[in-house]
Amino acid sequence: MSDNFSLIIKNGSCYIEGKLTKVDLGLSGNKIKKIGKIELNSSKVFDATDKVVLPGIIDTQVHFREPGSTDAEDLESGSRAAVLGGVTSLFEMPNTNPPTSNLVEFEKKLQLAKDRMHSNYAFYFGATPENIEQLSQLKNLKGCCGIKLFAGSSTGNLLVDKEADIEKVISNSDRIVSIHSEDEEILKVRKKFIKKGDVHSHPVWRDVESAMSSTRRVVKIAERYNKKIHVLHVTTKEEIDFLAMHKKNVTFETTPQHLTLYAPDCYDNLGTYAQMNPPLRTKEHHDRLWVAIKNNIVDVLGSDHAPHTKKNKDKEYPNSPSGMPGVQTIFPVMIDHVNNGKLSLEKLIKFMCENPCRIFGIKNKGYIKEGYDADLTIVDMNKEQVIKDEMIASKCGWTPFNNYKVKGFPVGTIVNGNLVMSEGKVISKAQGQPMLFK
Repeated sequence: MSDNFSLIIKNGSCYIEGKLTKVDLGLSGNKIKKIGKIELNSSKVFDATDKVVLPGIIDTQVHFREPGSTDAEDLESGSRAAVLGGVTSLFEMPNTNPPTSNLVEFEKKLQLAKDRMHSNYAFYFGATPENIEQLSQLKNLKGCCGIKLFAGSSTGNLLVDKEADIEKVISNSDRIVSIHSEDEEILKVRKKFIKKGDVHSHPVWRDVESAMSSTRRVVKIAERYNKKIHVLHVTTKEEIDFLAMHKKNVTFETTPQHLTLYAPDCYDNLGTYAQMNPPLRTKEHHDRLWVAIKNNIVDVLGSDHAPHTKKNKDKEYPNSPSGMPGVQTIFPVMIDHVNNGKLSLEKLIKFMCENPCRIFGIKNKGYIKEGYDADLTIVDMNKEQVIKDEMIASKCGWTPFNNYKVKGFPVGTIVNGNLVMSEGKVISKAQGQPMLFK
């Protein structure tokens, strides 16, 4: 009796139930069909000797700029960058032009993605003060990962800054609400601290209290209505300490940028290329984020991939836009942190595979299990690589990690049972599919 597999992964150390196990994986179609010793034939075999095979990495925050600013990125180029970096699935944000804030634009986004995205995908539905009634009708919307609320202004024109409207969004939503948490009123008042031509003033303008004030507010609302919220790109030690005491209704994310770069060095070295919202802050905040990683207070790592062209980033501050690319580098940068002892592989898989599935209700991903989706990231833990701008597949063509040396690098990305990236090259046509949710 013979089983047929579309792809067999041989001799790899597979991350199963919290530990690495030397075992073969037999894939059939888009599913993991068998875990064990496989002697049977297949038309395709991937030899993973001396490699680590992980559940497919999930990036829960990217901005691919389509429709709108496709000079900086589009769904094809962004997802190409994703799979080159070992990311198999991603959540894309709604602050496009026009914004993804009604069912018509949401369906258009799904059509734009079809047969063009190399990774699997889901899209956020953008909250506005005008679309609150629709937010209670998104439970079964195909390809929808949740609702995005901008409590403070950033790139795009989605903004819900009045407390009454924020309360309506959170209380009326039947999906988890992910929040860009900065207080718009404080940002307006503090604009006087912007120093023209000096990007070092960016975290002075968008200070700790602008973040903390907003986070206190949204947590209070979530607890009042017993709703689930997810706070994006948390940057301050004050928020960490506060959120650690309010985990019943709240999960939160931080980014590899905030775990790797800090002020003032990042602004000295990168100038406006280090500008993002919320800002990169001083080392005391960076260090507290690592304490939160160590103590499992952080829930998710997301890249906040937000590319802009060099032409725009080269504008004089504050006319330079905030945001930096990251979907291609999030996994290599974090694997390097595993190798340098700052976090364990087990924690990284929790933050980038298991917790996203638990928090957002993603079906059949996040684990290497028989019957689960065949999304896998294969990494050479000993491969040393210097990240270069020239490697970046995003249309923007740059990375804040240019010349950054990492140890550990993805050498294979499998999406829906298909080997789409091997040894730094995309080797198949786009085969990403909309993600399914419970």
